[in-house]
Amino acid sequence: MNIGRTVFSQLIDYLPAKEFHKCVERYRGDHYIKSFSCWDQLLSMAFAQLTYRESLRDIEACLYSIGPKLYHMGFRSKVARSTLADANDSRNWRIYADFAQVLIGIARPLYIADPISVDLDETLYALDSTTIDLCLSLFPWATFRKTKAAVKMHTLLDLHGNIPTFVHITDGSVSDVKVLDRIAPEAGAFYVMDRGYLDFERLFIFTLCSAFFVIRSKTNVLLQRRYSSPIDKATGLRSDQTVVLTTRESARVYPDPLRRITYVDLDNNKRFTFLTNNFALPALTITQIYKSRWQVELFFKWIKQHLRIKAFYGTSENAVKTQIWIAVSVYVLVAIMRKRIGLDATLYQVLQILSLTLFEKQPISQVFRAAESDISELDISNQLNLFRF
Repeated sequence: MNIGRTVFSQLIDYLPAKEFHKCVERYRGDHYIKSFSCWDQLLSMAFAQLTYRESLRDIEACLYSIGPKLYHMGFRSKVARSTLADANDSRNWRIYADFAQVLIGIARPLYIADPISVDLDETLYALDSTTIDLCLSLFPWATFRKTKAAVKMHTLLDLHGNIPTFVHITDGSVSDVKVLDRIAPEAGAFYVMDRGYLDFERLFIFTLCSAFFVIRSKTNVLLQRRYSSPIDKATGLRSDQTVVLTTRESARVYPDPLRRITYVDLDNNKRFTFLTNNFALPALTITQIYKSRWQVELFFKWIKQHLRIKAFYGTSENAVKTQIWIAVSVYVLVAIMRKRIGLDATLYQVLQILSLTLFEKQPISQVFRAAESDISELDISNQLNLFRF
Protein backbone atom coordinates (compact mmCIF):
# COMPACT_ATOMS: atom_id res chain seq x y z
CA MET A 1 0.00 0.00 0.00
CA ASN A 2 1.38 3.41 -0.99
CA ILE A 3 1.31 5.53 2.17
CA GLY A 4 2.79 9.02 2.49
CA ARG A 5 4.31 11.45 0.02
CA THR A 6 7.82 11.56 -1.34
CA VAL A 7 10.20 14.33 -0.36
CA PHE A 8 10.27 15.40 -4.02
CA SER A 9 6.49 15.93 -4.15
CA GLN A 10 6.61 17.88 -0.88
CA LEU A 11 9.36 20.08 -2.30
CA ILE A 12 7.31 20.69 -5.46
CA ASP A 13 4.46 21.94 -3.25
CA TYR A 14 6.52 25.09 -2.72
CA LEU A 15 6.12 25.87 -6.43
CA PRO A 16 3.11 28.13 -7.16
CA ALA A 17 1.44 25.89 -9.77
CA LYS A 18 -1.19 28.47 -10.75
CA GLU A 19 1.50 31.04 -11.55
CA PHE A 20 3.39 28.47 -13.60
CA HIS A 21 0.30 27.68 -15.67
CA LYS A 22 -0.14 31.42 -16.29
CA CYS A 23 3.40 31.50 -17.71
CA VAL A 24 2.59 28.47 -19.88
CA GLU A 25 -0.59 30.11 -21.19
CA ARG A 26 1.29 33.32 -21.93
CA TYR A 27 3.50 31.50 -24.45
CA ARG A 28 1.00 28.75 -25.42
CA GLY A 29 3.42 26.14 -24.15
CA ASP A 30 0.84 23.34 -23.88
CA HIS A 31 -1.00 24.22 -27.08
CA TYR A 32 -1.76 21.00 -29.02
CA ILE A 33 0.14 18.97 -26.38
CA LYS A 34 -1.68 15.73 -25.46
CA SER A 35 0.92 14.29 -23.09
CA PHE A 36 4.13 15.39 -21.36
CA SER A 37 3.06 18.91 -20.44
CA CYS A 38 5.32 21.82 -19.57
CA TRP A 39 4.76 20.91 -15.91
CA ASP A 40 6.15 17.40 -16.57
CA GLN A 41 9.09 19.00 -18.37
CA LEU A 42 9.76 21.28 -15.40
CA LEU A 43 9.62 18.36 -12.95
CA SER A 44 11.92 16.23 -15.13
CA MET A 45 14.53 18.96 -15.42
CA ALA A 46 14.25 19.85 -11.73
CA PHE A 47 14.76 16.17 -10.87
CA ALA A 48 17.86 16.17 -13.09
CA GLN A 49 19.24 19.23 -11.30
CA LEU A 50 18.59 17.85 -7.81
CA THR A 51 20.06 14.41 -8.51
CA TYR A 52 22.97 15.50 -10.75
CA ARG A 53 21.91 13.54 -13.85
CA GLU A 54 24.49 13.50 -16.64
CA SER A 55 22.35 13.10 -19.76
CA LEU A 56 18.84 12.65 -21.14
CA ARG A 57 19.39 8.90 -21.19
CA ASP A 58 20.37 9.10 -17.52
CA ILE A 59 17.18 11.05 -16.68
CA GLU A 60 15.01 8.58 -18.59
CA ALA A 61 16.58 5.52 -16.95
CA CYS A 62 16.31 6.89 -13.41
CA LEU A 63 12.70 8.03 -13.75
CA TYR A 64 11.72 4.77 -15.46
CA SER A 65 13.20 2.78 -12.57
CA ILE A 66 10.95 4.58 -10.08
CA GLY A 67 7.85 2.97 -11.59
CA PRO A 68 4.61 3.69 -9.66
CA LYS A 69 6.33 6.37 -7.55
CA LEU A 70 6.44 8.61 -10.60
CA TYR A 71 2.75 9.52 -10.28
CA HIS A 72 3.13 10.28 -6.57
CA MET A 73 6.06 12.60 -7.38
CA GLY A 74 3.73 14.79 -9.46
CA PHE A 75 4.39 13.43 -12.97
CA ARG A 76 1.38 12.78 -15.16
CA SER A 77 3.24 11.29 -18.13
CA LYS A 78 6.09 8.88 -18.66
CA VAL A 79 9.40 10.56 -19.39
CA ALA A 80 11.03 9.45 -22.64
CA ARG A 81 14.41 10.73 -23.73
CA SER A 82 13.21 11.84 -27.18
CA THR A 83 10.11 13.54 -25.77
CA LEU A 84 12.13 15.52 -23.22
CA ALA A 85 14.68 16.46 -25.89
CA ASP A 86 11.92 17.74 -28.19
CA ALA A 87 10.34 19.71 -25.34
CA ASN A 88 13.63 21.39 -24.45
CA ASP A 89 14.22 22.31 -28.09
CA SER A 90 10.75 23.56 -28.99
CA ARG A 91 8.96 24.94 -25.91
CA ASN A 92 9.66 28.59 -25.34
CA TRP A 93 12.41 29.12 -22.74
CA ARG A 94 10.65 32.32 -21.65
CA ILE A 95 8.08 30.17 -19.84
CA TYR A 96 10.77 29.15 -17.36
CA ALA A 97 12.39 32.59 -17.31
CA ASP A 98 9.08 34.19 -16.30
CA PHE A 99 8.43 31.50 -13.71
CA ALA A 100 11.89 32.00 -12.22
CA GLN A 101 11.00 35.67 -11.74
CA VAL A 102 7.83 34.60 -9.91
CA LEU A 103 9.92 32.47 -7.54
CA ILE A 104 12.39 35.32 -7.06
CA GLY A 105 9.50 37.58 -6.07
CA ILE A 106 8.54 35.02 -3.40
CA ALA A 107 12.09 34.46 -2.13
CA ARG A 108 13.30 38.03 -1.75
CA PRO A 109 10.92 39.09 1.07
CA LEU A 110 11.92 35.94 2.99
CA TYR A 111 15.57 37.03 3.05
CA ILE A 112 15.13 40.79 3.36
CA ALA A 113 16.14 40.78 7.04
CA ASP A 114 19.25 38.63 6.53
CA PRO A 115 22.44 40.50 7.45
CA ILE A 116 25.07 41.47 4.89
CA SER A 117 28.75 42.18 5.33
CA VAL A 118 28.22 45.97 5.20
CA ASP A 119 26.44 48.21 7.70
CA LEU A 120 23.88 49.42 5.19
CA ASP A 121 20.13 49.91 5.50
CA GLU A 122 19.50 50.12 1.76
CA THR A 123 19.31 47.21 -0.68
CA LEU A 124 22.70 46.19 -2.05
CA TYR A 125 23.06 44.54 -5.47
CA ALA A 126 26.15 43.05 -7.10
CA LEU A 127 26.28 42.90 -10.91
CA ASP A 128 28.60 40.60 -12.84
CA SER A 129 28.67 37.89 -15.49
CA THR A 130 30.13 34.42 -15.84
CA THR A 131 31.17 32.71 -19.06
CA ILE A 132 30.14 29.10 -19.71
CA ASP A 133 32.43 27.53 -22.30
CA LEU A 134 30.87 25.41 -25.07
CA CYS A 135 32.01 23.39 -28.06
CA LEU A 136 31.84 25.48 -31.24
CA SER A 137 30.87 22.52 -33.47
CA LEU A 138 27.91 21.63 -31.23
CA PHE A 139 26.82 25.18 -30.32
CA PRO A 140 27.57 27.27 -33.46
CA TRP A 141 24.97 29.89 -32.46
CA ALA A 142 26.88 30.80 -29.26
CA THR A 143 29.48 33.06 -30.87
CA PHE A 144 32.49 33.92 -28.74
CA ARG A 145 35.82 33.44 -30.52
CA LYS A 146 36.93 31.97 -33.84
CA THR A 147 37.59 28.53 -32.33
CA LYS A 148 35.39 28.65 -29.25
CA ALA A 149 31.74 29.04 -28.31
CA ALA A 150 30.29 30.27 -25.01
CA VAL A 151 27.27 31.78 -23.34
CA LYS A 152 27.31 34.49 -20.70
CA MET A 153 25.07 34.53 -17.66
CA HIS A 154 24.67 38.18 -16.61
CA THR A 155 23.34 38.31 -13.06
CA LEU A 156 22.22 41.00 -10.63
CA LEU A 157 22.44 39.49 -7.15
CA ASP A 158 20.56 40.78 -4.12
CA LEU A 159 23.12 40.32 -1.36
CA HIS A 160 20.35 39.80 1.22
CA GLY A 161 20.24 36.02 0.87
CA ASN A 162 22.19 35.97 -2.42
CA ILE A 163 19.01 35.82 -4.50
CA PRO A 164 19.46 36.55 -8.24
CA THR A 165 16.96 39.27 -9.13
CA PHE A 166 17.93 39.67 -12.77
CA VAL A 167 19.45 37.09 -15.13
CA HIS A 168 20.17 37.68 -18.80
CA ILE A 169 21.67 34.92 -20.96
CA THR A 170 23.56 35.93 -24.10
CA ASP A 171 26.23 34.50 -26.35
CA GLY A 172 29.79 35.01 -25.16
CA SER A 173 30.55 37.91 -27.51
CA VAL A 174 28.10 40.34 -25.85
CA SER A 175 29.87 43.02 -23.81
CA ASP A 176 29.05 43.20 -20.11
CA VAL A 177 28.35 46.93 -20.19
CA LYS A 178 25.39 46.50 -22.59
CA VAL A 179 23.47 44.71 -19.86
CA LEU A 180 23.12 48.04 -18.00
CA ASP A 181 20.54 48.99 -20.64
CA ARG A 182 18.27 46.19 -19.37
CA ILE A 183 18.39 47.14 -15.69
CA ALA A 184 15.85 49.52 -14.20
CA PRO A 185 17.66 51.17 -11.26
CA GLU A 186 15.84 51.10 -7.93
CA ALA A 187 15.77 54.44 -6.10
CA GLY A 188 17.93 54.42 -2.99
CA ALA A 189 19.56 51.05 -3.76
CA PHE A 190 23.31 50.49 -4.18
CA TYR A 191 24.79 48.72 -7.19
CA VAL A 192 28.37 47.46 -7.03
CA MET A 193 30.18 46.60 -10.28
CA ASP A 194 33.62 45.88 -11.65
CA ARG A 195 35.32 48.21 -14.12
CA GLY A 196 33.93 46.26 -17.10
CA TYR A 197 30.69 48.22 -16.54
CA LEU A 198 32.34 51.65 -16.60
CA ASP A 199 30.26 53.65 -19.07
CA PHE A 200 29.45 57.17 -17.87
CA GLU A 201 26.41 57.67 -20.09
CA ARG A 202 24.80 54.51 -18.72
CA LEU A 203 25.92 55.22 -15.13
CA PHE A 204 24.30 58.66 -15.25
CA ILE A 205 20.93 56.91 -15.57
CA PHE A 206 21.52 55.51 -12.07
CA THR A 207 22.06 59.04 -10.79
CA LEU A 208 18.91 60.30 -12.53
CA CYS A 209 16.95 57.45 -10.89
CA SER A 210 18.32 58.35 -7.42
CA ALA A 211 20.20 55.04 -7.25
CA PHE A 212 23.83 54.72 -6.14
CA PHE A 213 26.69 52.88 -7.80
CA VAL A 214 30.14 51.84 -6.62
CA ILE A 215 32.46 50.87 -9.44
CA ARG A 216 36.17 50.34 -9.86
CA SER A 217 37.83 52.98 -12.03
CA LYS A 218 40.13 52.50 -15.00
CA THR A 219 43.61 54.03 -15.29
CA ASN A 220 42.76 55.96 -18.47
CA VAL A 221 39.81 57.87 -16.98
CA LEU A 222 40.65 61.59 -16.92
CA LEU A 223 39.36 63.38 -13.82
CA GLN A 224 39.96 66.76 -12.24
CA ARG A 225 40.01 67.05 -8.47
CA ARG A 226 37.79 69.73 -6.96
CA TYR A 227 38.60 69.15 -3.28
CA SER A 228 39.68 66.41 -0.86
CA SER A 229 38.22 65.14 2.41
CA PRO A 230 40.33 64.09 5.40
CA ILE A 231 41.09 60.35 5.75
CA ASP A 232 42.68 57.93 8.19
CA LYS A 233 45.57 56.26 6.35
CA ALA A 234 45.82 53.56 9.01
CA THR A 235 42.60 52.05 7.59
CA GLY A 236 44.12 51.67 4.13
CA LEU A 237 42.49 54.78 2.66
CA ARG A 238 44.73 57.02 0.57
CA SER A 239 42.32 59.65 -0.75
CA ASP A 240 38.69 60.72 -0.72
CA GLN A 241 38.11 63.32 -3.42
CA THR A 242 35.31 65.08 -5.24
CA VAL A 243 36.14 65.06 -8.96
CA VAL A 244 34.65 65.94 -12.34
CA LEU A 245 35.21 64.41 -15.75
CA THR A 246 37.47 66.49 -17.97
CA THR A 247 37.08 65.10 -21.48
CA ARG A 248 34.35 66.81 -23.47
CA GLU A 249 32.35 63.70 -24.35
CA SER A 250 32.49 62.21 -20.84
CA ALA A 251 31.55 65.52 -19.22
CA ARG A 252 28.63 65.84 -21.63
CA VAL A 253 27.10 62.45 -20.75
CA TYR A 254 27.92 62.70 -17.01
CA PRO A 255 27.92 66.39 -16.00
CA ASP A 256 27.61 65.85 -12.22
CA PRO A 257 30.56 65.53 -9.78
CA LEU A 258 31.80 62.10 -8.76
CA ARG A 259 33.50 60.83 -5.66
CA ARG A 260 36.87 59.11 -6.12
CA ILE A 261 38.22 56.94 -3.29
CA THR A 262 41.64 55.35 -3.34
CA TYR A 263 42.29 52.40 -1.07
CA VAL A 264 45.30 50.12 -0.51
CA ASP A 265 44.81 46.52 0.57
CA LEU A 266 47.45 46.35 3.29
CA ASP A 267 47.57 42.54 3.22
CA ASN A 268 48.36 42.31 -0.51
CA ASN A 269 49.73 45.85 -1.01
CA LYS A 270 47.31 46.34 -3.92
CA ARG A 271 45.84 49.73 -4.80
CA PHE A 272 42.19 50.21 -5.80
CA THR A 273 40.42 53.31 -7.10
CA PHE A 274 36.64 53.49 -6.79
CA LEU A 275 34.10 55.88 -8.28
CA THR A 276 30.68 56.48 -6.74
CA ASN A 277 27.85 58.98 -6.87
CA ASN A 278 27.23 58.67 -3.12
CA PHE A 279 28.75 61.45 -1.00
CA ALA A 280 27.08 60.61 2.32
CA LEU A 281 28.58 57.28 3.40
CA PRO A 282 32.04 57.11 5.00
CA ALA A 283 34.82 56.34 2.55
CA LEU A 284 35.67 53.09 4.32
CA THR A 285 32.06 51.90 3.94
CA ILE A 286 32.32 52.47 0.18
CA THR A 287 35.37 50.19 0.06
CA GLN A 288 33.49 47.55 2.06
CA ILE A 289 30.60 47.76 -0.38
CA TYR A 290 32.96 47.01 -3.26
CA LYS A 291 34.51 44.15 -1.31
CA SER A 292 31.05 42.57 -0.99
CA ARG A 293 30.98 42.29 -4.80
CA TRP A 294 32.81 38.99 -4.38
CA GLN A 295 29.52 37.45 -3.26
CA VAL A 296 28.40 37.30 -6.89
CA GLU A 297 31.67 35.56 -7.82
CA LEU A 298 31.02 32.99 -5.09
CA PHE A 299 27.44 32.59 -6.37
CA PHE A 300 28.71 31.74 -9.86
CA LYS A 301 31.24 29.30 -8.44
CA TRP A 302 28.55 27.67 -6.30
CA ILE A 303 25.98 27.12 -9.03
CA LYS A 304 28.61 25.81 -11.46
CA GLN A 305 29.71 23.26 -8.87
CA HIS A 306 26.30 22.18 -7.57
CA LEU A 307 23.85 22.68 -10.48
CA ARG A 308 23.88 21.43 -14.06
CA ILE A 309 24.77 24.56 -16.05
CA LYS A 310 28.15 23.55 -17.50
CA ALA A 311 27.05 20.39 -19.34
CA PHE A 312 23.83 20.61 -21.32
CA TYR A 313 21.18 18.08 -22.31
CA GLY A 314 20.53 19.78 -25.67
CA THR A 315 22.55 21.88 -28.11
CA SER A 316 19.99 24.41 -29.36
CA GLU A 317 19.78 27.93 -27.94
CA ASN A 318 16.30 27.19 -26.60
CA ALA A 319 17.46 24.02 -24.81
CA VAL A 320 20.44 25.77 -23.21
CA LYS A 321 18.39 28.72 -21.96
CA THR A 322 15.64 26.40 -20.71
CA GLN A 323 18.16 24.38 -18.69
CA ILE A 324 19.81 27.45 -17.18
CA TRP A 325 16.49 29.04 -16.20
CA ILE A 326 15.23 25.83 -14.62
CA ALA A 327 18.52 25.60 -12.71
CA VAL A 328 17.94 29.13 -11.42
CA SER A 329 14.38 28.15 -10.46
CA VAL A 330 15.65 25.12 -8.52
CA TYR A 331 18.18 27.30 -6.69
CA VAL A 332 15.46 29.78 -5.68
CA LEU A 333 13.00 26.98 -4.85
CA VAL A 334 15.48 25.40 -2.42
CA ALA A 335 16.10 28.85 -0.90
CA ILE A 336 12.33 29.31 -0.38
CA MET A 337 11.92 25.87 1.19
CA ARG A 338 14.94 26.41 3.44
CA LYS A 339 13.51 29.65 4.81
CA ARG A 340 9.93 28.46 5.23
CA ILE A 341 10.99 25.35 7.14
CA GLY A 342 13.46 27.41 9.17
CA LEU A 343 16.60 25.40 8.40
CA ASP A 344 20.05 26.35 9.66
CA ALA A 345 21.75 24.13 7.07
CA THR A 346 23.47 25.83 4.15
CA LEU A 347 22.09 25.57 0.61
CA TYR A 348 24.91 23.16 -0.21
CA GLN A 349 23.91 20.88 2.66
CA VAL A 350 20.23 21.11 1.70
CA LEU A 351 20.97 20.08 -1.88
CA GLN A 352 23.14 17.18 -0.76
CA ILE A 353 20.40 15.91 1.56
CA LEU A 354 17.74 16.29 -1.14
CA SER A 355 19.81 14.32 -3.66
CA LEU A 356 19.70 11.29 -1.32
CA THR A 357 16.19 11.58 0.10
CA LEU A 358 13.94 12.59 -2.82
CA PHE A 359 12.21 9.19 -2.82
CA GLU A 360 11.79 8.94 0.94
CA LYS A 361 8.25 9.06 2.32
CA GLN A 362 8.36 11.12 5.47
CA PRO A 363 7.66 14.79 6.25
CA ILE A 364 10.30 16.94 4.64
CA SER A 365 10.84 18.92 7.84
CA GLN A 366 11.68 15.70 9.71
CA VAL A 367 14.22 14.73 7.06
CA PHE A 368 16.12 17.97 7.54
CA ARG A 369 15.73 18.12 11.33
CA ALA A 370 17.34 14.69 11.64
CA ALA A 371 20.06 15.66 9.17
CA GLU A 372 20.76 18.94 10.98
CA SER A 373 21.08 17.04 14.27
CA ASP A 374 23.63 14.71 12.67
CA ILE A 375 25.51 17.67 11.18
CA SER A 376 25.62 19.42 14.58
CA GLU A 377 26.93 16.25 16.30
CA LEU A 378 29.55 15.90 13.56
CA ASP A 379 30.67 19.52 14.04
CA ILE A 380 30.96 19.00 17.82
CA SER A 381 32.92 15.78 17.28
CA ASN A 382 35.30 17.56 14.92
CA GLN A 383 35.82 20.34 17.45
CA LEU A 384 36.56 17.81 20.23
CA ASN A 385 39.07 16.04 17.97
CA LEU A 386 41.06 19.27 17.78
CA PHE A 387 41.93 18.85 21.47
CA ARG A 388 42.98 15.19 21.19
CA PHE A 389 46.65 14.34 20.81
